[in-house]
Parts: sequence; C-alpha cells; structure tokens
Amino acid sequence: MKRIYMDYQAGSPVDPRVIEAMIPCFGTVFGNPSSTHAFGQEAKNAVDDARAKVASLIGAERKEDVVFTSGGTESNNLALTGTAERRREKGKTIVTSAIEHISILNICKHLSRLGFDVKHVPVDSYGMIDPAAVEKTISNDTILVSIMYANGEIGTIEPIAEISKIAHTHGAVFHVDAVAAVGKAPINVERENIDLLSLSSNDIYGPKGVGALYVKQGTQLRPIILGGGQERGLRSGTENAPGIVGMGKAAEITAQEMKDESTKLAQIRDRLRKGILDNIPHSHLNGHPTARLPSNLSVRFSYVEGESLVLSLDMEGIAVSSGSACSSKTLEPSHVLRAIGLRHEEAHGSLLFSLGRWNTSDEVDQVLGLLPEIVRRLRRMSPLTPKELQV
Repeated sequence: MKRIYMDYQAGSPVDPRVIEAMIPCFGTVFGNPSSTHAFGQEAKNAVDDARAKVASLIGAERKEDVVFTSGGTESNNLALTGTAERRREKGKTIVTSAIEHISILNICKHLSRLGFDVKHVPVDSYGMIDPAAVEKTISNDTILVSIMYANGEIGTIEPIAEISKIAHTHGAVFHVDAVAAVGKAPINVERENIDLLSLSSNDIYGPKGVGALYVKQGTQLRPIILGGGQERGLRSGTENAPGIVGMGKAAEITAQEMKDESTKLAQIRDRLRKGILDNIPHSHLNGHPTARLPSNLSVRFSYVEGESLVLSLDMEGIAVSSGSACSSKTLEPSHVLRAIGLRHEEAHGSLLFSLGRWNTSDEVDQVLGLLPEIVRRLRRMSPLTPKELQV
C-alpha cells in the first residue's frame, strides 16, 4: 500500500537538498561560530550566509535583523514576552485575535497573570479579521499587536498591511506569527511594515528545532534566554549551526520555487475541494474561499467525527489531521473553528488536508476514491444521521 501524506502543516519532510547542505556542519565545518580562529569563523560565515537567505525570503533589507531560535514557539515567546517586559512602563495592553496559534494564546495567558491586559479581536465566519475591529479594540495604552499572517488550520490570510498601519498609528509594536504562511504566501516585512515576524524551519522543508524571529532595526526586546549574548544578545547559547544552515538552504529553495509550487498546490487543492464538495453531501468548506493558503483545505462533514475520519484514512495509508497538531492533545473542539461560529458538533466533524511539495494529482484521486465511502460508512453508524443519508 502506497502511503500518502497530506499533513504538511503538522510537519514536513526535510528536502534532500537541505540535508546535503547540512552535511559539512557535522564534519568539516564544526567550529563554534563565536570562536575567533579559522574554524570558528568558517562556521560563523555559514551561519551568516543562512541569515542572509532567510532575510531575503521575507523581504528584509538587513540580514542582521534575523535572530535564530529553536523554532516558531520560541520566536513567539521572545516577540511577545520580550516586547511586554521591555515596554511595561509605556502600557500594559496587548491586542491579539481569537484564532491565534496555541503558542500565542498561552503566552498571552501567562502575560495576563503578570498583570497585562490582553484583548482578543473577533473574526468573521471565514476567520477574517476586520481592521476596523482592531481599530476599535486598540488604544493608546496598547504596547503590542500580535496577529497571525494566515491561519494554518483553516487557511485564511489576514489583511496584515492594513492592521500594521492601525497598530503603528497608536504607537504599538506589530508582531506577526507567519509560521503557517512563510513559503506559501509572498511576505515582505519592509513593504508590510512588520516589526517582529516569527517563522519556523520545518514549515519550509528544513530541519525541526530551528526557527527565526525577524526583529526590525530599532525594535527593542528584553531577552528571555540569558547567557553569552549570541544572536545580538537576544538569544544566548551556541548557535545550532547545522540546523541554521539547513534553514538557510530551505529558505533559498523556497524563495526560488514558491511561485510555481504555490500554483501547483492551489490546483491540486482545488481538485480535491471540488471532488469532496461535489460528491459528499453535507460537506462544507472552512475558511475563506479565495483569500487562503494554496496548500490548505479544511472541510467539515455533518454527522461524522473528524477523528474517526482521520483514523479511517490512516488505515488506508492516508495521513491527514482534524486540526492543529499542537492542539490535538485535548478532546475539546478547535478554538479556531469555535471562533468562526461553528457549533460543537460541526467543529468536531472537520478534516484538514495540508498539502506539500511532493503531493500529486494522482494522490488526490486516490483520496477521492476512498473518502466518500468512508464518510457513508461512518454516517451509517451514527444515530444522528438522517435516514436519507444512511444508505
């Protein structure tokens, strides 16, 4: 049985070209980037080259504005906690949205316990944030606005440039969690006037355990990891040179191939979407119909549990998810799906297909050949299914 992977949002395989670029860092280029001798400087040059490639991917003019971390979660922690602690004397209000990644929401809960006032902007039924709602929520006491570039669970892309203008009009620092969007949407931190931007290596086919935070020149943070002062003093600890070099190569490949790859993914995603919605009654799209990531398809099925669908597809060798991998440890329905107005049972009936670099139209056809019968079988087992669907 050929296995099919359609859960790229949870984790991506490392591109073989990235692995090849990393190999010297496990052998000949082994020095500490902080060392002044030739071995150390060779490693430092490799790290700085990767820094430039990541900066180029997100449209940053200065490579020095890229700070390497252990991943998207640490980048979010440094951005939010670092800003809150640094600007505490200027105000204590933080504005974010109701559909942020769980790492953002949990950091905000922590900051609330420290005395900060966190306000959550609602979203519409597509998961879209209205800039006017941000304007209504923000105040002169607001020190930070944190809004995701796109939601990895339902795919909706937010109006970042408009929100940025509002945040800066009120003197707030503007942070964007772009982990789900980098490599899938054309991001330019200069043009969109973003102060802080989080990204992750594995979401662009690089190694796990590496990420970065773009810190615009002049944006001040208080570090959350103290030590030897590496990474501009914002993230102490000997740099993970192999991982960083891998992230740099992944960024380089992504910058070169993103346009064509996004076009291909959008085509096979739309093929999958049409095949599901046309052939499975009572199936519905989650998220915005057009302003969405090219790799994302979130669909909900009435009278079916999403987890049952995941397990049934897994038995056929097809890997998908029912939502964010970081929230899957709880039996509660997705906070994202609840925020867009879905009822408890609707949220539980959702399935997320997140496509990636190696998915094909043939794989989509295989899924479409199996999914309708799986849904029919599960509906026949449910006492909630109407008689006309129990066939």
